[in-house]
Amino acid sequence: MNTSTNVKSDIEIAQQAEMKAITQIANDLDIKTEELEPYGHYKAKLSLDILKRLETKQDGKVILVTAISPTPAGEGKSTVTVGLGQAFNKLGKKAIVAMREPSLGPTMGIKGGATGGGYSQVLPMEDINLHFTGDLHAITTANNALAALLDNHIHQGNQLNIDARRVVWKRVVDLNDRALRNVIVGLGGPIQGVPREDGFDITVASEIMAIFCLATDVQDLKKRLARIVVAYNYDKKPVTVGDLGVEGALTLLLKEAIKPNLVQTLEHTPAIIHGGPFANIAHGCNSVIATKMAAKLGEYVITEAGFGADLGAEKFLNIKARTSQIKPEAVVIVSTIRALKMHGGVPKNNLKEENVEALNKGMENLQKHIETIQAFGLPFVVAVNRFITDTNEEIDAIIKWCEKNNFPVSLSEVWEKGGEGGLDLASKLISEIEKGENNFAPLYDLSDSIENKIRTIATKVYGAAGVEFSTKAKNQMAAFEGEGWGNLPICMAKTQYSFSDNPALLGRPRDFTITIRELKPSIGAGFIVALTGDVMTMPGLPKQPAALNMDVDADGKAQGLF
Repeated sequence: MNTSTNVKSDIEIAQQAEMKAITQIANDLDIKTEELEPYGHYKAKLSLDILKRLETKQDGKVILVTAISPTPAGEGKSTVTVGLGQAFNKLGKKAIVAMREPSLGPTMGIKGGATGGGYSQVLPMEDINLHFTGDLHAITTANNALAALLDNHIHQGNQLNIDARRVVWKRVVDLNDRALRNVIVGLGGPIQGVPREDGFDITVASEIMAIFCLATDVQDLKKRLARIVVAYNYDKKPVTVGDLGVEGALTLLLKEAIKPNLVQTLEHTPAIIHGGPFANIAHGCNSVIATKMAAKLGEYVITEAGFGADLGAEKFLNIKARTSQIKPEAVVIVSTIRALKMHGGVPKNNLKEENVEALNKGMENLQKHIETIQAFGLPFVVAVNRFITDTNEEIDAIIKWCEKNNFPVSLSEVWEKGGEGGLDLASKLISEIEKGENNFAPLYDLSDSIENKIRTIATKVYGAAGVEFSTKAKNQMAAFEGEGWGNLPICMAKTQYSFSDNPALLGRPRDFTITIRELKPSIGAGFIVALTGDVMTMPGLPKQPAALNMDVDADGKAQGLF
């Protein structure tokens, strides 16, 4: 976030903005009255009938926004996504922003919200960053209803012969709560259930969240929910939601949430915000339904995938694009001089000082992310997200580095100037798209073995020298392939801060090994999760959580939310 003592905070800018009625935003998109379900004056649900009505309409062009490896210095990927959508509309193009819903975990913790910043925000930012239209609560409820139904089945006679020691379905809560990582349930005697070890994940890591974001309609949602593996029986065979017979109830709990949410940016560009999986422990992309609906309603769709290109973009391109037949037209790789200096060895508290030498060293992180996008055969533009502490010498250094290497580059000033600050970036993207040099293809074939798919991601995307598999992971690979799951894509769970599985290795580490400690089958979502290093599916709060700065004033307005 670009801040100083002389500028307004994000929440001040958002609260002073004038919004249009959501019915007017919908009218501009030619959405019919019966296809809009308002949630108050400024947000609404969109009927899935829109996809049926516009089935034969040509899709708009999808542009993916990704970034370098994130640092505490900030990259501003969401800000660039929003600002770019505004810029396209200033150029007379009908653009729609398609983003994820924020999780309360990072909002109350360390990262903050996910609605952009400055004059490139989606509104109403307070609602979106808090409870919004209740989608994440619905996913939490569906997940925990399944957990309750599973434990009840075991308690009420266990007809499926489930081994309580091999229950793999966890409960969830949409908060960072380390105390819930490992718990014991069923204590208190026979009428309280069957005692067993359990645990909580954060809601956005739930397989139901992944299914929610990859389903194409309600029936596909139900079919995917039925395939979820919740436990294994005493013969070590998988037990599914379909075996329990509760996929209908879970679909019922999600039938309203599955409808995408329509809001607007500060400049009244339409924004569809729906779904919110993390990219370090899940696939990190908004819903397929939302992206496809945006593509039917607009000429250009500006969407984002979480964290750096090694995580969200890799999963967008290897998982989401493949399973949904979405073909991205171009990629934006967001970078900041502050973050690159940090990758070059500068401590966070020294980032305001000019340091071209460290910037040049940190450029190797950007270089690797560019190589990844090139490996997918996609055109791209590097967006240098300008901060007020950047010096002219530093800006000149990164622009010249890109030009020397023939990398298209644009200085983005959307935080300060809104869409006006992204006009050059939008124009360069249009130019790259019009060249027609798009040879997009996933990096691996689904027919490859689980091991080879993991090795491909680790070596081609992370730059690892090799991969080590724990004994548990090796046994799981054999078991999964025996169950017929070997042809699924891989969803890597890895720290976002480094190409390696060690968050302390910034820049572009080399000669490192990725360690796969465990695999998890997400058969409903349609991928295998590979957990690396010590990455956790339930984060903890920092020593000074963002929640300490939050409040409500006498008029009921939020304070300290960013």
